[in-house]
Amino acid sequence: MHPSFEFARNIFSRFDKGIWTLTLIDLINAAGFSTCVPFLSLYLYQERGVAMALVGTAFLASGLISAVTQMIGGYLSDRYGRKKIILISMSLNIVNNIGMIAMIAYSAPVWVILFVYILGRAAGMTARPALSAMVVDLSKREQLTETYGLLRVGRNLGWAAGPALGGYLATFLSYAWLFGVAVLMNTVAFLIILFFLKESWSETTERIDIRSIFSVVENKTFVLFTGLCLLVFLCMAHLGSTLSVFTVDRLGFSTAEYGLLLTTNGLFVVLFQYPVALFISRLKKSTVLVLGSLLYCIGWLYMGWTTGFAWALTAMIIVTVGEIIFSPVATAVVGELAPREKRGRYMGFFGWSETIGMSVAPLVGGILLDTFIETPNLVWVPISAFGFIAAAGFFWWDRRVRKNI
Repeated sequence: MHPSFEFARNIFSRFDKGIWTLTLIDLINAAGFSTCVPFLSLYLYQERGVAMALVGTAFLASGLISAVTQMIGGYLSDRYGRKKIILISMSLNIVNNIGMIAMIAYSAPVWVILFVYILGRAAGMTARPALSAMVVDLSKREQLTETYGLLRVGRNLGWAAGPALGGYLATFLSYAWLFGVAVLMNTVAFLIILFFLKESWSETTERIDIRSIFSVVENKTFVLFTGLCLLVFLCMAHLGSTLSVFTVDRLGFSTAEYGLLLTTNGLFVVLFQYPVALFISRLKKSTVLVLGSLLYCIGWLYMGWTTGFAWALTAMIIVTVGEIIFSPVATAVVGELAPREKRGRYMGFFGWSETIGMSVAPLVGGILLDTFIETPNLVWVPISAFGFIAAAGFFWWDRRVRKNI
């Protein structure tokens, strides 16, 4: 057998078939979402005359509500099983996207479009902790970092393909039909889950109440870890609005150059995420978390003092390496800290912190851009500080809990 085929067979057999199914689902869903949603703000601003401040507020509200529904989804996946919650969430998402097609096609009031988008986003995010918990169900403990690295490759492939497809289709189709493409992709993912994904968890008789949903806060080690991750997310989520305004408006880069920075990020993740995850899975996780946080800190600080595109590209590579090593390890630590019967809730709580960080970070970046108009390089000092504080916190956290993770 040819060595390349032997290598591919070894990689495929290394993971449970369910992991490959989840990776494919992540790819398809990410492609469907990124085909239409990144262009929603453009549609609202250019065709409906909505102020960007209102669009940003709606997206922030969407993130905050989705953070709550993730926690609920995590609990429900522990109570009723992973597959059932994923299917319900995806069904609601498909119905929502069909509604978006009709509303955009018939120019429904803007507030109705935003309201339905927020509801659909919240429903769709309910499945995320169930998916993450299923990964823990199907993986060996020592392979969690590697497995989450594999899923990130699939997700980033989807994120790379979606905007390119959406941008192409938008040249000859109305914006409403971009949601039609998302419906098609979501339906394909739904059918794959329905017929090819086996349930990894059985129902329990645990009573559903508020105390059970928030029972994860009893684990102080996990709560502290989640708080430190929140600082990293506040440092992480600036590839969109903050970086775009800084590079194009303040540094004078072209939109094509800004796009190339994002392309570099995506390509590096797709090409290097899995081999890097395979390597760092052998290292102490707390060390990797400290290093990842510091790389975010260094990369964004370097971006603030960049003098040209090549320097900005270097900064982006540093940030991307931080992303590649931090993200799969952080999720793997959650999987290790979570008791078997509460994996969904732990993933939901972790997803809550991630969504809050990703939603608030653009607002923080916007305030900093408005504050440091004359000295734009200082925008990145407070942002980098989040990463530095997180790195120090993870170092202290490891010594405090005294566990080899």
